[in-house]
Amino acid sequence: MATIFPANPVGVLPPEVLKTFRALKALPEAYFVWHHLAPWTPEAPDFLIRTPGGAALLIKVSSASTQEARPAAQLLLLESDQPELGAAEARVLGNFLSEFRQTFGQASQPCIQTAVVFPNIEQKPLQAARPSSSDASIQWLGKDSPTDFSSGKPLTETQWEQLRRAFTPEVIVPAALTVRKAPNRHLEAELTEFLLDYDQETALKTDLALGENGEPLAGNFRLNLVNGVTGSGKSLILLYRLRLLNELYPGKSFLVLTHNRALIRDLESRYYRLTGQEPENIDWYTFSRWCRAYWPPDEVWHDPIGEEQRNNLLRQTKAQMPLKNRLTTGMLRNEVDWVKDNAITNRGGYLAADRRGRGFGLSQEQRGQVFTAIHQYQNQLRPGMDWYDVPLKMWKFIEDGRVTPRVYDVVLVDEAQFFAPVWFEIVQRLVKPQTGHLFMAADPTQGFLRQGVSWKSLGLEVRGRSYHLKQSYRTSRQILDFAARFYQIRVPEDAERADILAPDLRHMPAGAPPQIISLTSPQDEIARIAHEVTALVQHGARRADILVLHADAMAAEQLITAIERKLGRGAALDPKDSHPGNYVRVTTINAGTGLEAAIVFLAGLNQLFEEEDSLRFSEDDSTQLVLNNTRKIYMAATRAGQRLVMTSVGPVPEILMRMAGEGVCDIAGRIS
Repeated sequence: MATIFPANPVGVLPPEVLKTFRALKALPEAYFVWHHLAPWTPEAPDFLIRTPGGAALLIKVSSASTQEARPAAQLLLLESDQPELGAAEARVLGNFLSEFRQTFGQASQPCIQTAVVFPNIEQKPLQAARPSSSDASIQWLGKDSPTDFSSGKPLTETQWEQLRRAFTPEVIVPAALTVRKAPNRHLEAELTEFLLDYDQETALKTDLALGENGEPLAGNFRLNLVNGVTGSGKSLILLYRLRLLNELYPGKSFLVLTHNRALIRDLESRYYRLTGQEPENIDWYTFSRWCRAYWPPDEVWHDPIGEEQRNNLLRQTKAQMPLKNRLTTGMLRNEVDWVKDNAITNRGGYLAADRRGRGFGLSQEQRGQVFTAIHQYQNQLRPGMDWYDVPLKMWKFIEDGRVTPRVYDVVLVDEAQFFAPVWFEIVQRLVKPQTGHLFMAADPTQGFLRQGVSWKSLGLEVRGRSYHLKQSYRTSRQILDFAARFYQIRVPEDAERADILAPDLRHMPAGAPPQIISLTSPQDEIARIAHEVTALVQHGARRADILVLHADAMAAEQLITAIERKLGRGAALDPKDSHPGNYVRVTTINAGTGLEAAIVFLAGLNQLFEEEDSLRFSEDDSTQLVLNNTRKIYMAATRAGQRLVMTSVGPVPEILMRMAGEGVCDIAGRIS
């Protein structure tokens, strides 16, 4: 069976096109077939075939009947000024090739074969009825013609890339939507377009049919998942799928959800740059903001407490527990989060809950003590709440009938690995029953997926509905090598790190090795980064191509001020609070998930390392903190497309010195 994009017909197709689709899909597996989808280019061939030998064939399908193929009927058509048989199809093929030749040059056009397929007419009467004026270079194929398309001159890979650009514009990735660009001395060169690869195109185009009966559903709605290594284009596929579905089904409603403000603003901006539109039928929300939007008017909203205040309350609570010598503050915090994320609301539910995979065991008596501590912590919060209470409360509002959320034809979730079980309980209710579609993009190296939690345990059956992308495109070989090596050295016992180390570095573009700058004070660190950012901009780098991630929120604000002093007001902004634009993005490492840039500065590393050595933490807490910080740094480092610069106050951490000695990174002076 041939590889065909998409694998199944989409929408209502003419019976002749549908018949041809099925015939082409039955070709041997060495064939690749594309069915034209893009509604914004309606005048196009119906199919593009790549033969096993690399030749190309464009097909236009005719709906002509046997009656129209009779010579007498042909004469009548001509006398009544009606187009002759096959003329309309030949015109479409000719116009396509003419535009292709004008765009890409004369050399490519002669290599492309063309054919008109007549599924309603047998070959013999078809050839008898063929007008002498028709273009002889175009094959005419009847319903009984052999389906052997193996002849033809092979195209080069460059010509094939050009042909895919022309035939499948929905897989073109504009320069502005990616950090993939060829580096030069100052990174000021213009970006060029590139195409989704075959795996990405498969994930994009699989199961696009909406609202059709008779197809098997995963649960109460249609479900698809795309996951993959960092930089494999998961978010891009989500956006492209949204665009394609909105073009194919303009009357449908769409909801895009993710977990942080910077990412949702980035996604919405990229969609606008891709389409030039801001459709009213597409809603964009972080999950917390969605909860706030549907908060019942008779329920007082309390802004959730900050992380520092929350940690202080947890330390106070832990100090009063009988288990205080065994249970650490970090364990209690994780247990509080887990209880709320799983909507465990009473003692009986907690005592009966399956805690396998939690990392530490508790007897029934100890569980009772922990639940009492959780109850005490919650009482200290009232009437306020923490961020984990927001979705839990919303779930209760929906369960009690106080909130009836809007349902959508399509819900798309980016960074789904950060959505808690109770979030998914709500998300599933936002998809229209039976006809709705839930599409998720997730990174298996992050979030709950790193903790052994399965999709099935969340009520989501993804078997046969998931696609794994193995090729990383965002970053360079040197940067990903650094990130993977850093992870491997720091947590060698982490059995799941194989997922992180999966990308094949041999197939990645080369780039500059990551650089590490050691500074004497936090003030020097801020001043140095501001100076380096200014120098890059003055040498031609776009502000939007620079992302600065700091471990500390207050330091991130100081960095914004320092950069603005050098480059002017508005030259640097926090992407959580601002719509994307031509400014240097500066935010915290925690808020950096999902973002990307050609040049990334990763600052405040000393704070993370010093925190791990703090006497405030037990050995168990410290071990968990090392793992969490390692994942943070891995994530932050892989935001970079071409350049990664890390700064640290004080001596360079031992692990980075070791990696520099191995040639994985450089101890840098000045960035060029």
